[in-house]
Amino acid sequence: MLAGTTEKPLRPQILAVDDSPDNLWLLSGLLKAKYQLKLASSGEKALEIIAQDTLPDLVLLDVMMSGMSGYEVCRRLKESPRTRHIPIIFLTAMTGTADETTGLEVGAADFISKPINPPILLARVASQLQAKIGADILRNQNEFLDFEVHRRTRELAAIQDVTILAMASLAETRDNETGNHIRRTQHYVKVLATALKDHPRFRLHLDGNVIDMLFKSAPLHDIGKIGIPDRILLKPGRFEPQEFEVMKTHTTLGRDSIQHAEDQLGMAVDFLKYAKEIAYGHHEKWDGSGYPQGLVGDAIPVSARIMAVADVYDALISRRVYKEGMPHGKAVDIMREGRGTHFDPDVFDAFLGVLDRFQEISRTYADSHADMLEKQRSVELAKGDIGSIA
Repeated sequence: MLAGTTEKPLRPQILAVDDSPDNLWLLSGLLKAKYQLKLASSGEKALEIIAQDTLPDLVLLDVMMSGMSGYEVCRRLKESPRTRHIPIIFLTAMTGTADETTGLEVGAADFISKPINPPILLARVASQLQAKIGADILRNQNEFLDFEVHRRTRELAAIQDVTILAMASLAETRDNETGNHIRRTQHYVKVLATALKDHPRFRLHLDGNVIDMLFKSAPLHDIGKIGIPDRILLKPGRFEPQEFEVMKTHTTLGRDSIQHAEDQLGMAVDFLKYAKEIAYGHHEKWDGSGYPQGLVGDAIPVSARIMAVADVYDALISRRVYKEGMPHGKAVDIMREGRGTHFDPDVFDAFLGVLDRFQEISRTYADSHADMLEKQRSVELAKGDIGSIA
């Protein structure tokens, strides 16, 4: 069965196009016994037949016709994805090199000179149909392989996404934040990175692929909290200085845990590069007063600078078991004080340009009362366990 539509005749189908009735009569007599044959007396009629009927397996096409020339018919067929794979043999009395060059340029597979020599016609037709069978098989195999590659790529991406969210959710179960914090910050990061991608300072750092990887990586920003003791992680009040020093190690713990996973895999993974940057650097500050390294300015990875804005905004507006959420306007006003000290000025200015998108995300992924009650219950249970151990 030859390629074309889902149902093909058993015999190959040929469309013969010539404005001479005598030539069509001759072609019909030579071909109808072996092939299913359709006839067209003009280029326009040929295109009409091809548009409405089952695709032919081969087109025999006169070059010089009244109305649309064979060159133009060929050009149109080769421009369409539906018909570009149909082999075309020109029938022509023009045998000059320039004529053949023109025919090959518009996509002809072969030439047959007029007056038609029957044995040559039959041999050339059989040769082109045989070549088409091989081309169709190869193309179908390639299409199948492309489909399989895309399917497996989607599966691997889905597995990757599920693994990331599972790891992030594991950290969240021990924290006093809700799972929606992960979703909100993930979307904040994407919106902010998209707003920055054409900025002169960031266009070399942010393209569509990098933004997708930042979106994947963002949920792992606090993965290191898994390693922080409950007595500190779940403390509802302010940390004592020594407790805060322990709490700050979640950045290093997060980076190291992701690096360990990458080492176990035995290969570098692009998006994990950003996950490590975000986990390790999202508490750095533009003026160097952050942690764990005290990096200053552009020494802080771009991914971490973007995450810092997203994380602080969400921390301010979100209700926790130990505090009420802050109104959007007040949170933004407080963050303005950190422009140029806590936050990269250009990143913060981009944030001001997408405040409506941040609000939309915060509403879409808002914490429900049930979420907060469940989180409070988890915290209380953990406190009980700590008390019994003590």
